[in-house]
Amino acid sequence: MRKTLKEIAQLIEGEVVGDGGIVITGVAGIKEAKNGDITFLANPKYFSLLDKTGASAIITSREVEKTVKPIIRTENPSLAFAKIIDSFTPSEVTHPKGIHNTAILGKNISLGKNVAVGPYTVIDDNVSIGDNAIIYSGCFIGHHSKIGPKSLIYPNVSIREGVIIGSRVIIHSGTVIGSDGFGFATIKGMHHKIPQIGIVEIGDDVEIGANVTIDRARFDKTIIGNGTKIDNLVQIAHNVIIGENSIIVAQAGISGSTTVGCGVTIAGQAGLAGHISIGDGAVLAAQAGVTKSVPANTIVSGYPARPHDQAKRVNACIQNLPKLYEAVTRLKKKIEELELKLKNK
Repeated sequence: MRKTLKEIAQLIEGEVVGDGGIVITGVAGIKEAKNGDITFLANPKYFSLLDKTGASAIITSREVEKTVKPIIRTENPSLAFAKIIDSFTPSEVTHPKGIHNTAILGKNISLGKNVAVGPYTVIDDNVSIGDNAIIYSGCFIGHHSKIGPKSLIYPNVSIREGVIIGSRVIIHSGTVIGSDGFGFATIKGMHHKIPQIGIVEIGDDVEIGANVTIDRARFDKTIIGNGTKIDNLVQIAHNVIIGENSIIVAQAGISGSTTVGCGVTIAGQAGLAGHISIGDGAVLAAQAGVTKSVPANTIVSGYPARPHDQAKRVNACIQNLPKLYEAVTRLKKKIEELELKLKNK
């Protein structure tokens, strides 16, 4: 596909600085781009690459005024670039269509218009699936579950009984939703299972990565709010409530009965203790060990997690421990020498 830079700017509602007539024939990352490609730069720390890239043009933020190459200034370079990719490289993914003859369907199932069910998927009794939903092969959907319109369930996803999934939800392969919460009562050294009779409710426009586990509630609901995005390999325990438009990055773990607000970012490998609250807009940095509630619009990091500025100071002190140890050793030796001199006098 070929488009002029001016045509691309119109597509993404951007402002051209430089020659709007140059022809763009491809898209690429800023380091890989070559002549004829358009690329983007969103992170200010990579501004040095603006003059080094082989791309013919660059999508930038509004704060960039001019470079040696033509640019398109936008509010959100990353989102604008995503639109361009869709324009230049239309998706070649072919989703299943219709109900495959190897699918096993239970009783009293409600299927909307244009629902697709792939090979060897099992749909239990009393399941409801909305219009234009797509269920790939090898999935299991337990009884009395509901899946909203235009949802996309990739292969080998397990959705246990009573789970409610909203509209336009995407769930990637290997994910298990509605598994039993981890609840046991220990009596005389023996662990006795506590029944987990609640459900999981997932809002609209949620995306859940591969190999995620979301446990059902002991009572009531485990809830994932509208628009929240969950990366691969995340564990969400029973009775967790996550607000709208939050981001949970790979390998994070959230213990039972924790409440996460709206617009929260939980970075990779962060771990949250149970029965705490994370306020709206909070950021939990990578590998943060969060043992206490976090106020809204606060950044925390480290273990145990503390305000990020404080955590950086603590880490700086830790980095200086070898020098501090050497200094203390020298001072200790000098004190011993002084004590010896005083004793001799």
